[in-house]
Amino acid sequence: MTEKIFTTNWFTATKNIWDNLLPKEKPKRILEVGSYEGASVCYIIEKLGNDIDLEIHCVDTWSGGIEHQPGGSAQSDMVSVEARFQNNVEVSKKTASRPVDLVIHKGYSDFHLAKLLASGKAEYFDFIYIDGSHQAPDVLADAILGFKLLRVGGIMAFDDYLWFEPLPYGQDLVRSPKIAIDAFVNIFCRKLRVMPGGGQQFYIRKLAT
Repeated sequence: MTEKIFTTNWFTATKNIWDNLLPKEKPKRILEVGSYEGASVCYIIEKLGNDIDLEIHCVDTWSGGIEHQPGGSAQSDMVSVEARFQNNVEVSKKTASRPVDLVIHKGYSDFHLAKLLASGKAEYFDFIYIDGSHQAPDVLADAILGFKLLRVGGIMAFDDYLWFEPLPYGQDLVRSPKIAIDAFVNIFCRKLRVMPGGGQQFYIRKLAT
């Protein structure tokens, strides 16, 4: 295909923040956990790909979370989602005049983040975007492993900070990112600084290893 196809507008709020953030930070090495249709990756490529060489790592199972399964609140055909991701990033890469090294890690994030650490990429990335599983244990694992992969001075961004899965019995704290993000920030408080975000977005800058 010659054009990008997105079926959701979830990235709109993120884009409004990144319009100011990314041109200032100019991250070269980027890690994303949870890529879905590729909206954020395409934005990064199109925003920065004419100015700097990019290395982008995308981690996703493309099997979806609990909410994407049949009967879930965001039920999706994940085979089609993955196909749209592949198409969208290829279209965006063609717009970049500088090299874009896009590395896709298909599978669970705890495995692939640990594998990146084992391959020597501790404190390697300038910018890490956590937007994968919404289950608190998974989010906490992504945050801790991601922090080890983030260089001092780099930024880690979390999406869906205030998201709750609609459930018949109400809200379940463990099926929400917030409790995990709060725990991570409190435990690592001497090694990071919370940055301005807004709404569903939560940002920290790494100050020390």
